[in-house]
This record gives sequence, C-alpha cells and structure tokens, in this order.
Amino acid sequence: MKEEEVLQEKILGSNERICILNTLIDVLTVSETINLVDEYVKTKTPLHLMGVNADKINEVNQNSLMKKIVNSCGVINADGASVVLASKYLKKSLPERVAGIDLMQDLVALSEKKGYSIYLLGAKQEVVEKTKDVLIGRHPNLKISGIHNGYFKEEDWSNISKELKKVKPDFVFVGITSPLKEYLIEFLQNDGNNCVFMGVGGSFDVISGNIPRAPKWMQKMNLEWLFRVMQEPKRLFKRYFVGNSKFIKAVIKEKHSRR
Repeated sequence: MKEEEVLQEKILGSNERICILNTLIDVLTVSETINLVDEYVKTKTPLHLMGVNADKINEVNQNSLMKKIVNSCGVINADGASVVLASKYLKKSLPERVAGIDLMQDLVALSEKKGYSIYLLGAKQEVVEKTKDVLIGRHPNLKISGIHNGYFKEEDWSNISKELKKVKPDFVFVGITSPLKEYLIEFLQNDGNNCVFMGVGGSFDVISGNIPRAPKWMQKMNLEWLFRVMQEPKRLFKRYFVGNSKFIKAVIKEKHSRR
C-alpha cells in the first residue's frame, strides 16, 4: 500500500484530542466512543475506528505509513493501560482505557439493538465460524451479513472489497495482525466501502473460546497484558517487555523535552 493512498476521513463531533509520541488520541470514554461511532453509522460516514497501545505507538514512530494511517482516523482510542498512564504522567490525562475486545462487543450489542449489520473478517475458518455462532447465541436478533477467514493474499483484497459492497455491512470487524490489518482497512475504505472498520486483533480467538481471556481481577488491575504473555510467551515477550521498555523511555524523554 502506497503512502499517498491513505484516506483522510471526515471527523464527526468536536471531541478533544491529545498527542503522545507523535500519535493523536481522542479524549473519550467508552460510552462517548459508542455514541460517536453510532453517528458515523447513522450518517453512513466511513470510519476507521483505531485503538492504540504502546506497541502501536512504537510502530507509528518507526513506520511513516502507519503514522499517516493512525493519525488520519476519525476515532482513535487509548487501547492500553500504559497509554492512559503515560497521558497522566505527561499531564494530558485520558479518562480511561477503551479496550478493543470490550468495545467490539459493545458495538455488537448496539448493532442488535438498532438493526445494524456486521461482517467478521479474520482468523482461521473454524474460529471465525465459532465467533459467529457465539455472537448469535448472545444476540439472537443480530444481523451478520457475512464472514471470511484471515488467510488470503493482497491480490485477494479486491474480491473481499467486492463482497463487502455486495452485502453492505454497517460494521466490519477485522481480526488479523498489524500492520496488515491497517493496510487492508485503508485499501477497503479507499475502494469505496462506506462502513465502520475496526481492527480487533485476536478478539475472535477470545470470543470463540479458542484462547482464554484474563480473569476479571487481572483486567481490573491492568494486568491483562501479562496474562497474554503467559499464554504466548514466545510471540509476545518481545512485544510487551522490550516494546513497553522502549515506550516508557520515549515517554520520559518527551516529558523532559517539554521542560
């Protein structure tokens, strides 16, 4: 994906934004985010709903295309306790963490309530099918316009776009890894799909029961990241321990540079 192809989204509302390490973040609570996203759906305004954590902010500062994509999004949430803590340290306080997996499920509930349709894109075929079944079990009146696994190549993106244009979902939840999911979402938006796209990482695996989620007490103590590392140490150790150390050093440097 070329840098000049990044879509500059129309931004609804007048919510405040702060900047941490070259990354824009909206000062929004979970409920405010849901209400704002609802406006995008009602007005058929395309939206790349972005969540940033320490890892994503690190990527922004070493990948110019990612920086353009993130900062052009209509809604950018703090999806990481480390980002919220950094905002307080920098005296740019964010109200709370907006956890991606919880926000996704809130938006699914909103979709059932208001008759919006959703599309699930990503993960293994059996996982995305199970995710569909679980969501229908929880929300019997939910409209799921389609599903597609995450095992495809870039040359298949146009076919996925044609499918989305055919079924016209209000929400597309994309459960693949970064930065591929951000590049894919920008391609699909630039190709004329006017819906809300949200990258949800490994949420399909959790919702389907394929991977357990951290206990409630760990979630409340902002230790969900540690539980994830314990589940997949080889894949996630570097991201969280090395990545978080890099993020903390950069935040301290920004604090001193402002002085």
